[in-house]
Amino acid sequence: MSGSNMRAPVCLVENISERLSVNQEALQILDQISQPVVVVAIVGLYRTGKSYLMNCLAGQNHGFPLGSTVQSETKGIWMWCVPHPSKPNHTLVLLDTEGLGDVEKGDPKNDSWIFALAVLLSSVFVYNSMGTINHQALEQLHYVTELTELIRAKSSPTPDEGDDSMEFVSFFPDFVWTVRDFTLELKLKGRPITEDEYLENALKLVPGMGYKAQKANLPIECIRHFFPKRKCFVFYRPINDNKLLANIENVPENQLDPKFQEQTMNFSSHIFTHARTKMLRKGAKVTGKRLKTLVVTYVDAINSGAVPCLENAVTTLAQIENSAAVQKAADHYSEQMAQRVRFPTDSLQELLDLHAACEKEAIEIFMENSFKDEGQEFQKKLAEIIKDKKDGFILQNEEESVKYCQATLDQLSVALVESISAGTFSVPGGHKLYLETKERIEGDYYKVPRKGVKADKVLQKFLQSQVAIEQSILQADKGLTDAQKVIAEEQARKEAAEKEQELMKQKLQEQQQQMEAQSKSLKENIAQLKEKLEQDRENIIREQNTMMEHKLKVQEHLLNEGFKEKAEELNAEIYRLKNMIDTTQEKDTPWIAEALEKFGSELTLVLSAPAKLAGNIVKGIGALLKND
Repeated sequence: MSGSNMRAPVCLVENISERLSVNQEALQILDQISQPVVVVAIVGLYRTGKSYLMNCLAGQNHGFPLGSTVQSETKGIWMWCVPHPSKPNHTLVLLDTEGLGDVEKGDPKNDSWIFALAVLLSSVFVYNSMGTINHQALEQLHYVTELTELIRAKSSPTPDEGDDSMEFVSFFPDFVWTVRDFTLELKLKGRPITEDEYLENALKLVPGMGYKAQKANLPIECIRHFFPKRKCFVFYRPINDNKLLANIENVPENQLDPKFQEQTMNFSSHIFTHARTKMLRKGAKVTGKRLKTLVVTYVDAINSGAVPCLENAVTTLAQIENSAAVQKAADHYSEQMAQRVRFPTDSLQELLDLHAACEKEAIEIFMENSFKDEGQEFQKKLAEIIKDKKDGFILQNEEESVKYCQATLDQLSVALVESISAGTFSVPGGHKLYLETKERIEGDYYKVPRKGVKADKVLQKFLQSQVAIEQSILQADKGLTDAQKVIAEEQARKEAAEKEQELMKQKLQEQQQQMEAQSKSLKENIAQLKEKLEQDRENIIREQNTMMEHKLKVQEHLLNEGFKEKAEELNAEIYRLKNMIDTTQEKDTPWIAEALEKFGSELTLVLSAPAKLAGNIVKGIGALLKND
């Protein structure tokens, strides 16, 4: 199915005995979702009303367990997939996480992993807190400071790249801070401010270089560095009656504070309108199937003691997706060839033209469904599979031609065989009569349409089978002089040689057509790869520009706040980014030219390799051309 409309949430990542495990039922649900997904994850301290907001996004009062005691209800990460209310053909995936800081948990490290997983899996990351955004609230957000230790962008950054957290901004989700039971007035220095201004003011660095200032600034800097898109929503207390509040999912809307209802509606509207489709690097959209692979890969990494790495996860995903893309493209080629080819074809060229059209479509399907095909290994594999399938169709075409032509000649030569057996030609003038009969068979044979590529070869075999018979009839013909017999023999040899010459020309012509088809296949593969690499280049430039804009913005804020030294520390990153952008934007991008040249050389070897079916072709055709 393309989307999912679950009636209730299921556990996605279980947190049992301080170990994370992925729930198979949830994976099966994701595996059925081929649509792109918008993933909203919510985290925060336990008992702060996270589940209520997620139920609102699902359009339900019930769903994620709310709980009414100090015991945390949600363990691990729970998932609810529903049709996206405003993005057609998209699925909204809601992830509700267990409360951070639950005193019942033995290992606080689990909180950090749940936090990191929520960041890695979501396109919108909602941090939910109570009261106000103050020093204490920021201190409780210390998990964000651990992300550099818990997440890697690359499996092995090069020495000159240093800390790869600079790249977090290119794949981290949008950050939304929801403040519950807010009691302050949104004012700053006597003037009204927006919720977003309230957040940005709270994220200003604390002056000073002492330990306290540095500790206070660490989570602020991480939020500012890692999350370029930030949004804030404040919520008043929904109802003053504590007993009703503990059972809020059953409270009628008309009993909730109208302002709280308006704030909840604004939050939901923003998520539905502005939450982005989950993306990977180079513009690859995440579907439910892809999200499933990401979840498994990240949790496996955590359980093995490694650090979840975006590059490794994408590589794992690419292996799975590219294998499926090869299969899908190869199946399309086979299906279309089977539908379009009418055996036997009039000529090899007719078959090769159909092959070229079906191959073009197959490559397009592969390009559409594949990504991160390092070294074009999967594209080469597809080319090899299609080449083998093409050789199979050529063999089948030849076999069908042989069968049809043999049957046609057998039918046309019935009278000739009977006449020979009856001794009809064993009379004076019998050789001339035999030649007329044989020529009539040839004439009728030529008139039969769509005999295929082996028409001349089968006829030649038939004529060769008649040589001894003709010689016998010629020698026995008492109506001819010896000189006439010599002339007739010479004429027969000359005609046989001419037919052999024609067969040789046809063979050379077909070899030339095969070479041209090979060249056409090479050009088509390279043309489509070039187009894909150019798209990748545009997406890389877009990502790099986003990173650059964000770094410059962070630097500007630091300068405005008086942190000159911190601003200057960003110069090295900005300089490196600028060089990366300049290199990527070069008109004749070297890495694209190098990739195309390398791929062209390797694909030439694949396409010119001896056919794997060659032995079968020789055996198959040989068997059909043997004398009965």
